Amino acid sequence: MREKKEKLQEQEEPFDLKKEIFEWVKIIIAAAAIAFFLNTFIIANSTVPSGSMETTIMTGDRIIGSRLAYKLGGDPERGDIVIFDHETGPGNEETRLVKRVIGLPGETVEIRDNQLYIDGTLQDEPYLREAMESDDYHFEVPEGCYLMLGDNRNYSADARYWPDPYVPEKKILAKVLFRYYPRIGKIK
Repeated sequence: MREKKEKLQEQEEPFDLKKEIFEWVKIIIAAAAIAFFLNTFIIANSTVPSGSMETTIMTGDRIIGSRLAYKLGGDPERGDIVIFDHETGPGNEETRLVKRVIGLPGETVEIRDNQLYIDGTLQDEPYLREAMESDDYHFEVPEGCYLMLGDNRNYSADARYWPDPYVPEKKILAKVLFRYYPRIGKIK
């Protein structure tokens, strides 16, 4: 009987607006802290600003990358799509870019006769939007760095046009996992 009286008293407590607001503020602060932690240490959330990766990733797509992919599981591999910071010209601030890893540390990458060669071996690139039409280029990727190119080669402002074409490993933020807006899908 005593328990029933206590339950009735609990149910009859008057509504306290200050208490309700305080509870909501706690929830909002906890959610913001969790989102900050996830976005700083676990995931990288990015919008693709240009068509340099079409048709793999379209202009305006929102993508999620794993910040832990290379911290816990090894080095970037050829073919990975990554989010990275890169200074694309003298005096420019760093810009967040999304490109495909093409050249690995210590490799020689050549583009000649509109074909890609790595250490002299012709590469098959099924992800290209269309046949590449490019000038000839020769890159010797330094240790600790990577060479990045867009999938839409004929319209991509990528390493071929940067004053410093190499991306240091420490500038790679995340490996792209999937697209979540406007379409959901795994990135290949």
